[in-house]
Amino acid sequence: MRSTPVAYLLWFFFGLLGVHRFYLGRPISGVIYLLTGGVFLIGWILDIILIPGMVRITNLEWKTRGA
Repeated sequence: MRSTPVAYLLWFFFGLLGVHRFYLGRPISGVIYLLTGGVFLIGWILDIILIPGMVRITNLEWKTRGA
């Protein structure tokens, strides 16, 4: 299970490197963030809104895999 507060901490401190995206199981967008500096800061800022949904989806995917 992934945690929203942990995702926000990773976003705040390492978000331009895409660490929060790797944490949430999105390696392709993580690499894109890593290479573009959080998609030139715009994607990094938008993730303020998107993180709770990404955590929810990631946790649902983990639950269905374990069933």
